[in-house]
Amino acid sequence: MALPALVLIHGGAHAADCWDFTVDEIRRLASELTVLAVDLPGRRGKPGDLSAVTIADCIESVITDIEDAGLEEVVVCGHSLGGVTVPGVVAKLGPSRVREMILAAAFLPPQGASVLDSLGGPLGWYARRAAAARQKAVVMPRTAARLAFCNGMTPYQREFLLARICGESIHLVTEKVDRSELSGDISWTWIPAGIARCLNGSSAGASRRCAVVAP
Repeated sequence: MALPALVLIHGGAHAADCWDFTVDEIRRLASELTVLAVDLPGRRGKPGDLSAVTIADCIESVITDIEDAGLEEVVVCGHSLGGVTVPGVVAKLGPSRVREMILAAAFLPPQGASVLDSLGGPLGWYARRAAAARQKAVVMPRTAARLAFCNGMTPYQREFLLARICGESIHLVTEKVDRSELSGDISWTWIPAGIARCLNGSSAGASRRCAVVAP
């Protein structure tokens, strides 16, 4: 049986390049696997106004990228805030094309709730402050990004991540999620934040890598 392609959806305040070392490691270990890391709208070269980008916009953007790449059967993996986009992508593609859905340390609010409803810590404080100020396109200061994303990282890993921080749409945090169309026939894997870890190197002695993986 042919391997399905792997589609990687980045988290909040990031773009596809946050997966660079992950993609390198996958290609080292499984060169036959097709990997597509997508930019959501408004990131890097992907058109989109972050002051207006919604979850639905992100879903349609990923679907378009999958179709443009000519991918038939896929595994869809989302990290962090990518968890609000993955179910919609999977629902639209359906069980005939999706082998599995993977949520890596991802937000998965209860049906009808938003990420903001249960977001805690410094990231929750920052998101509520931005939402209260009616800020729709959020550019996180470096200090706030370090507090929110870089706990337990080495200096190399911190610089890798902080150099790739980009703007984010507050809509992705405040919108209520709707997974009513998601098929129960699609298998899915949940990797909790507590067991995700960063790659610091490889058996081949490559330079240090930062990637979310299951232990």
